Amino acid sequence: MNAYQIAIVDDDIQIREIVEAYMQKEGYRTISFPSIEDAWELWKSDPPDMWILDIMLPGMNGFEFCRHIRKGAEVPIIMISARDEEVDKILGLELGSDDYLTKPFSPRELVARVNRLFHRFSSIKQTKDLPIAAASPRTQLEIGELRLLLEERRVFWHDEEIVMTLKEYQLLQTLVEHPNRAFSRNDLLTLIWGDDYFGSDRAIDDLVKRLRRKIKELPVETVWGHGYRLRTEGKAE
Repeated sequence: MNAYQIAIVDDDIQIREIVEAYMQKEGYRTISFPSIEDAWELWKSDPPDMWILDIMLPGMNGFEFCRHIRKGAEVPIIMISARDEEVDKILGLELGSDDYLTKPFSPRELVARVNRLFHRFSSIKQTKDLPIAAASPRTQLEIGELRLLLEERRVFWHDEEIVMTLKEYQLLQTLVEHPNRAFSRNDLLTLIWGDDYFGSDRAIDDLVKRLRRKIKELPVETVWGHGYRLRTEGKAE
């Protein structure tokens, strides 16, 4: 039996039963709820290893709950919705979800995405848990007034700490590690979400906008028709 527990929140009992059946067949432990209010106590007292959230729910919706989860945890989140709206996908990613599926979806595809997400998060955790002696000798990156503490995953601008989500930090670290290199949006999508991500490359535009809001003078330059780069000289667009 897989040690991971997955919580499914959907007001459609048939979807909950189908998803639970497929996840249990894969070896995962599951628990399901018809609303966020019903799932609230689990989140507070004994949070699962992954959330699968419907967006349109009675009471609090999936977007709002995703925002609450992301305030204190980097647990994997997959959002599902009956609406195939691009704005939903972007908003879900902005709030911190790791993947997005539109109903009706293939349960096998959902299982595959769950497996890949757990594999990716496990790899990240193993990297963080490496003994200090085995880790990279670099403990920080600096460009001008920007400083990243790699082992602590913290960002400072003019010595003031800037709070970042996981994906904001991953994008910033990628750009800082390769100053002046022009990355395409697809390259950045693969580096941050993995090569199994099938969403819009507008997710990268959204991440850049968030970085620019948090650090207004950040020298991230738009490479029109291609992507972005972090300039170490000259003025960013």
